[in-house]
Amino acid sequence: MKKSRRTVAIDLNGRVAIVTGGSRGIGKACVEQLAAAGAEVVFSYRGHLEQAQEVVLRVKRNGGNAIAVKAEVSRPKDCEAITATALRHFGRIDILVNNAGIWEPPDGIAVERLSDAQWARTMRVNLDGTFHCTRAVVPAMKERRWGRIVNISSTAGQRGEELHADYAASKGGIISLTKSLATELGPYGILVNAVAPWWVYTDMSREVLDRYASEGPEGADAGDPYQGTAAPPRQGSRAGLPRLSQPTAGEISPLGRVATPEEVAGPVLFLCSDLATYITGEILNVNGGTILCG
Repeated sequence: MKKSRRTVAIDLNGRVAIVTGGSRGIGKACVEQLAAAGAEVVFSYRGHLEQAQEVVLRVKRNGGNAIAVKAEVSRPKDCEAITATALRHFGRIDILVNNAGIWEPPDGIAVERLSDAQWARTMRVNLDGTFHCTRAVVPAMKERRWGRIVNISSTAGQRGEELHADYAASKGGIISLTKSLATELGPYGILVNAVAPWWVYTDMSREVLDRYASEGPEGADAGDPYQGTAAPPRQGSRAGLPRLSQPTAGEISPLGRVATPEEVAGPVLFLCSDLATYITGEILNVNGGTILCG
């Protein structure tokens, strides 16, 4: 008699997840993958109502459940409202994915021209928003003595990013916050990790990546940023292109392309699952081998 093969699957049935910035890009992919694994999902969006509604409909068509909440994560009360929505509808919160963030302007700005307002806005959304949402959900997680918090950082937070000092600093702050909370919340059964992507083809980066794909090195597929080298050039290598230089080592992914949002959402899903019960305080690099750090 042939023995049945034991399979391993991620099952989040009975879990409730919050995803910030869930109407587009990485956040949308996280909403869809968490819902596909069985979680009830509440996600925030800032200003893209139609896209948020499309995400909800797509999740429901696939047999899942999702609720969209208009919110600005830079406002503590909005983060509390997201949490209250999850508790009101589902009675618990098990998972938080802090994804909402900004990266602007795409061409970057020299530090001597970086205004106080731009610096503060980036910090309010990227770093303060992560703090506000985490603070809002922790009491519910502590009550159940179980929780998973996954913060979306960036390779910019590990090695910096020229002309985007505000963004890099905010993402570096998320890494430090992740490590601090991992030790603080571990005794309550709450695991806190971060995912650090490199370039991902989303609405936020599409302008830069499309421009490089169409004007980049000879031999690259000009119409498809997933193919060829699809990475920003070093400073001075192409006149007129955004000065978004990468370190010499690992400037171009060994995989020859940038990531899709789904390729970042997969590791997030893993960290929320029972396959990652002894991982906390980790910065999981999802960068195609471009930044080789421990």
